[in-house]
Amino acid sequence: MPAPRAGGGARGHGAGGARGHGAGGVRGRRAARVSPARACAFAVVRRVFEHGAYADRALAGEASGLEPRDRALAMSLAYGTVQRRATLDHVAARLSARPLERLDPPVLAALRLGLLQLLFSDGIAEHAAVHESVELAKTAGGGAGLVNAVLRRATREGRALVDALSDATAPEAAVRHSVPEWLAELWWHELGAERARALLAVINDPAESALRVNTLVSDRASVLAELPVPARAVPELSEALVLEGAFDVHGSELWRRGAVMAQSRGSMLPARALAPGPGQRVLDLCAAPGAKTSHLAALMGDEGELVAVERHPGRARGLEQTLARMGASGVRVLTADAGDIDAWSAGASFDAVLVDPPCSGLGTLQSRPDLRWRTSPERIADLGRVQARVLRAGAQATAPGGALVYSVCTISRAESEDTIAAFLAERSDFALEDLSALLPAAAEGPFLHTMPDRDRTDGFFIARLRRTGRRDSR
Repeated sequence: MPAPRAGGGARGHGAGGARGHGAGGVRGRRAARVSPARACAFAVVRRVFEHGAYADRALAGEASGLEPRDRALAMSLAYGTVQRRATLDHVAARLSARPLERLDPPVLAALRLGLLQLLFSDGIAEHAAVHESVELAKTAGGGAGLVNAVLRRATREGRALVDALSDATAPEAAVRHSVPEWLAELWWHELGAERARALLAVINDPAESALRVNTLVSDRASVLAELPVPARAVPELSEALVLEGAFDVHGSELWRRGAVMAQSRGSMLPARALAPGPGQRVLDLCAAPGAKTSHLAALMGDEGELVAVERHPGRARGLEQTLARMGASGVRVLTADAGDIDAWSAGASFDAVLVDPPCSGLGTLQSRPDLRWRTSPERIADLGRVQARVLRAGAQATAPGGALVYSVCTISRAESEDTIAAFLAERSDFALEDLSALLPAAAEGPFLHTMPDRDRTDGFFIARLRRTGRRDSR
């Protein structure tokens, strides 16, 4: 689960940034000269890099009222520009007579957006990409001449510059695949050069589009019959469907009545690993926005007791609304700090506990384009302390003989294997259980590691532990 955004809770995809930052000029007197999709994408890119907004929230604000086709193009252009910033800047620096750090931010945004279209977007006419990027620069008050000159050079020289990029070393791979150098170095060290290259090669591809069928409301056959786009079933996950066409999930009747949840296959595995049964007492820590909580409820048949703990009141209210829509009536939502057991446990113990704490989200870079530029080694270290604290609280609430699942959507040893090793060194009353039978292709020892390059879904680390007895008093 990615780390909270701007004061947000544990599993969120929300973010901040007031609507319209940087977009006013585009929607003013020059708006007619720029397509709605490009105007929207320009505003989103500016909000991300100038105002610290999150790309998905900025897009939601700027794209309201756009036709579906324009919205899809705006999303592709904005997300692609944010994702490929390092590569775009590499090309721009070689074609510009002026250092990039001396460019006004709106000019740099127009330049990046134009380069994205020329170098990485299929089906876009070069003249349209150049002309409208120049117009966008004009709306920002200047720099149109530089944008025009650089983009015209890029039509002749840009592709050769991109093709010449290597990933022989981590620093080179960071430019070619557009990630911070520290992240390329991390994966080089932890995965090895070959695995790191394979992972980096897919992180700019579109994310998997998958649905979880909510078995409290419907079944897979019924959802398949109602879907307006092709979809394929997943043998190892009977509730999963992978979509093979564009589908507005949140605007659909299926979503409105709680029959489906937009959720990657990787995100479905933590609840499956915990495998709660009807009548059990189950605890979900750091529960919002509710995809995994509602999945647990479905696996329990909405029978038993499911307690969901969420720190932030607004997100807790959103969680309650999600659970109501999904027909999960047997869930009790508590607003409390998941790492403070005294705030929510009242001495209770549980048969099954899911710990899905805030994490760096490095397994979700395909769907969260700006995340790579927000995370840092220091942030990962800070998150490690939070993760250990929540894991300890979850362990304390696990009944003897009960199961504890630890899950993070990241690709970082400090947040995964190292966290579990440190925990087991503290707690002799817990033992690892083997998850390899759940998804053999993703098994690494007793753990599950889904990887975007190999498994074509979000990157998750999942460990299941069993409390073998009472805690040693030593």
